[in-house]
Amino acid sequence: MQIGNQHHRAIEALPGSGRVRILDQTFLPHEVVWRDLSSAKEAAEAIKVMRVRGAPLIGATAAYGYAMALAEDPSDGNLASAYDTLHATRPTAVNLRWALDRIRSMAAPLAPDQRAPRAWTEALHIADEDVATNEAIGKHGLEVFQQAFVRRGGTEPLNIMTHCNAGWIATVDWGTALSPIYQAHQQGLPVHIWVSETRPRNQGAALTAWELSQHGIPHTLIVDNGAGHLLQRGLVDLVITGADRVTAAGDVANKIGTYLKALAAQAHGVPFYVAAPVSTIDWTIDDGIRDIPIEQRASREVTHVSGRGADASTAEVLITPDTTPARNDAFDVTPAGLVTGIITENGVFPATKEGLAPNAIKA
Repeated sequence: MQIGNQHHRAIEALPGSGRVRILDQTFLPHEVVWRDLSSAKEAAEAIKVMRVRGAPLIGATAAYGYAMALAEDPSDGNLASAYDTLHATRPTAVNLRWALDRIRSMAAPLAPDQRAPRAWTEALHIADEDVATNEAIGKHGLEVFQQAFVRRGGTEPLNIMTHCNAGWIATVDWGTALSPIYQAHQQGLPVHIWVSETRPRNQGAALTAWELSQHGIPHTLIVDNGAGHLLQRGLVDLVITGADRVTAAGDVANKIGTYLKALAAQAHGVPFYVAAPVSTIDWTIDDGIRDIPIEQRASREVTHVSGRGADASTAEVLITPDTTPARNDAFDVTPAGLVTGIITENGVFPATKEGLAPNAIKA
């Protein structure tokens, strides 16, 4: 996708170096900063502090980090310990575990001296496959958009609401929920995006708005609490979000605030779609509310906000009394009954155990 009319991926392997380069998202939207990662420790830190974020990108970064770990020490002991270190960085997104499992299962049977180069090659494959997967998600989502555009008369722009950031910087490229938006814009289908700010880390305001601005896509930022009002007033044609984990029965874990949008969408008859690769589906669990671990992040993310001042410097400010505690659940779970459909690289499927059965969705 584009930064200043130049194509980039959110993570880019540096040929022949055993290193990768990431777009450090903690500086966005005010600065574009690239950072090299040259060790598993640096990859783990980048995931943990959210220099990279978004389930597919976390998975790709972890895969590269695991390959770097094996380049440092290909022993059986490090095969296990590096896995554990990287897996512990973010507990909710299933792509992290999926990517690590893929590297480990490939590397474990090999002789130690063969592990690192094969792991690096596998990490490259994971990144390239993510790009193709997200492009395919966009094509299927575009069909959903085109049908919605026709239903509403085929003249005025399609008003789409999204939450958090499920764009190209949440993946290796294209994005999940934003992939069909990019493809609609490229094909001339008029769209307008309602961008929810997504407190407390403001991924919508800082990241989604930045992405859409880079591509010239019409959008409007709204406060999180304004979503229900817009849905009630008939100003939203459909809602689409990404996902960090989807259960076998169709429950969806995504950034905190997604559940409220799904409730409001159902109340007002607005379709609510989730765009996610098949690798985000966790077939080992059915009950998302009971079985998906919800990451608890630092209360400071709630009690403080950062932004750019009049002098162009970035500052963090306290917005609460000094003694006020805060709870910071990073995700919530939207029950399957509120989800119109799951848009994957293989098509659009109902959010049910039967609809998401491996033999159906992988066909």
